[in-house]
Amino acid sequence: METSAKTILTVFATINAPVEKVWEYWTKPEHIVNWNHASEDWHTPKAENDLREGGKFCWRMEANDGSMGFDFEGIYNEIQPLKRILYTLADDRKVTVAFENSESSTTVTEIFEAEKENPAKLQQEGWQAILNNFKKYVESAEKMVKLHFETEINAPAEKVFRLMLADKTYREWTKLFNPTSRYEGSWEKGSKILFLGTDEKGNEGGMVSRIKDNILNRFISIEHYGVINDGKEITTGAEVEKWAGGLENYTFEEKNGKTLLSVDTDTTPEYKTYFEETWPKALNKIKEICEA
Repeated sequence: METSAKTILTVFATINAPVEKVWEYWTKPEHIVNWNHASEDWHTPKAENDLREGGKFCWRMEANDGSMGFDFEGIYNEIQPLKRILYTLADDRKVTVAFENSESSTTVTEIFEAEKENPAKLQQEGWQAILNNFKKYVESAEKMVKLHFETEINAPAEKVFRLMLADKTYREWTKLFNPTSRYEGSWEKGSKILFLGTDEKGNEGGMVSRIKDNILNRFISIEHYGVINDGKEITTGAEVEKWAGGLENYTFEEKNGKTLLSVDTDTTPEYKTYFEETWPKALNKIKEICEA
């Protein structure tokens, strides 16, 4: 009985970061959810990863509009920390991931067996796109700190989503960051939006941003690309470079009438402590507003 030969595909990328950071961002669920998509139309809302030989992983991948989704899952066969990962996918295909370290960069190479439903070229392009997205995520993270906060709210996701973004209630919970906090613009996907506030001297500052994604009652992604200094929008220069590409993501997960609100945000190292102290207070305020 003849068996068809397996098609083996390879993708690779060189990341300007040490292998320790590349390994961490490849294997930690809090990072996987940020880079594991081939295009902006898809995202990974949840990732589980038991990184050991015999351990299981499951990365949920979904279209942003909720029209389709699937679990990318399998079992680890071999783990060589900082060097190599071998795993078997749920459909019995084998995958090898190699990490090659140099003085200032790390090359990640994936070798995988193609499935038979889609053309090999399409599969290779998809895996390469995800790997390119990983490279972009790691390299941008070199200048940013990733923070995560969450709270459970006794209210449906529709209510939490609506009250978190509505002008009046937005000002209520964000005044914990700045008493004059407000926004100007639209929450629609692709729209420009300004986040504003005045300092003690009356100078207006804030962020110039765009809504990268908006999935009603489920997810909001804000991408910052400029700053506001003394009322003027600035989108180039050293100050902007510190924030450009930074994300602020809100995820709303409803279960049994309650909503788990998660915030994943990028910040610069000098603001890390400030946000670690202030975001929990802000989430408590949102919880108070929504449960009233």
